[in-house]
Amino acid sequence: MKAVMCKTFGPPESLVIEDLPDPSAGPGEVVVAVTAVGLNFFDNLIIKNMYQVKPPMPFSPGSEFAGRVLSLGAGATGFKVGDRVAGNVPYGAARGQIVVKASALAPIPDALTDEQAAGLVITYGTTIHALKDRAELKPGETLAVLGAAGGVGLAAIELGKAMGARVIACASTDDKLAFCKAHGADEVINYSTEDLKERLRALTDGKGPDVIYDPVGDKYAEPALRAIAWQGRFLVIGFAGGEIPKIPLNLTLLKSCDIRGVFWGAFAQRDPKTNSANLAQVARWTAEKKLSLHVHATYPLEQVADALNEIASRKAKGKVILKP
Repeated sequence: MKAVMCKTFGPPESLVIEDLPDPSAGPGEVVVAVTAVGLNFFDNLIIKNMYQVKPPMPFSPGSEFAGRVLSLGAGATGFKVGDRVAGNVPYGAARGQIVVKASALAPIPDALTDEQAAGLVITYGTTIHALKDRAELKPGETLAVLGAAGGVGLAAIELGKAMGARVIACASTDDKLAFCKAHGADEVINYSTEDLKERLRALTDGKGPDVIYDPVGDKYAEPALRAIAWQGRFLVIGFAGGEIPKIPLNLTLLKSCDIRGVFWGAFAQRDPKTNSANLAQVARWTAEKKLSLHVHATYPLEQVADALNEIASRKAKGKVILKP
């Protein structure tokens, strides 16, 4: 099988494609022929040794995947050869075949393509956990989404609307904002040309958004927080903008607001039952056409550098998929 391999830390151009032996399933394991890999911003960090997960060398990037069951090890139950499945791993999915525990897999609903399924688990899993469990978003509240045209940003727009919120999408270009509008955003802000704090206040009649969903960080976090509503909830998702902001804590005092971290991977391990229920809700809303699971672009395995650079440059609208 072919695999994307990180053999030295560096930019996406340092990744190589290698031929590796086909794997075999051990007890309780399943071999999946990978048909689609969902890439995320953190894949750029993990190959540069800048992420909290530190795989031993060499390794394959990629955490979300979809494919077909090729074989099952002793004691592996719940699936049969040929079943369409999706799953996630800390790393290692960007390859032709992958071995995982049967418990790490879920069947793909007939209504979803493999590409959509490969981009569902982490992106929508993170976001429903953020909005439901961490922010406790309520119908009628206002949700502001930074980086709204990216994978998790789009998920926040769609899930926010499904949960009954008014959604303000914030992004860096008018093209991205038109995309956000087409996917349900009620209002939009171009934070490259508009004052983010003042526009958030203006669009909420001075009250400010109840919840702010921030996967960007950098120079946008503080002005967004300064606009937050009384007892609002600011969700820390990630730092795609580059810099990790240093927030003056007096802002939380003045607004009596919360800054709440969102670490979906640890949550999914600590509370698998709630995580499974969240993903089941995502599947139901998808079947009801409330969620698009929009795929921005697909790339062959050999163009992994182009795919990761598309994410790093923040050009992607929706999910970027790798095809082994």
